[in-house]
Amino acid sequence: MAFTSDDISINTLIGPGSFVSGDIKINGFIRIDGDIKGKIESSSNIIIGERAKIQGNITASSIVVGGIVLGDITAPKGIKLLSTSVVIGDIITKSIQIEDDAIFNGHCISLSIEEEFKASSRQYLDQQAIRSKVI
Repeated sequence: MAFTSDDISINTLIGPGSFVSGDIKINGFIRIDGDIKGKIESSSNIIIGERAKIQGNITASSIVVGGIVLGDITAPKGIKLLSTSVVIGDIITKSIQIEDDAIFNGHCISLSIEEEFKASSRQYLDQQAIRSKVI
């Protein structure tokens, strides 16, 4: 998985020592080295640094995780879990790379065929919506 060549400049940076509480929606590439409690959405790519801690679901085109994520991750183009990462949540993607020593506890949907990916993603998200209404 590689970032697309037309999207290599970081538009937003949340630096070390920063804390954000609330949902974030970014139109572009973001790097996170601080802590966030809330949902993150990006139209592009996300890099989560080694010391970052995220409590919330993340949606982007592609994501590299080096820190801690407590939430679900959706990234159709791809997800890479670095050896320093901890992910407690479900993953939906077309391509996944997990380095040695990475910690992942959750379900993973990884289908490269577009139609199968969309159908499986839709079914999973529908089930999640039903569960959230029941709980």
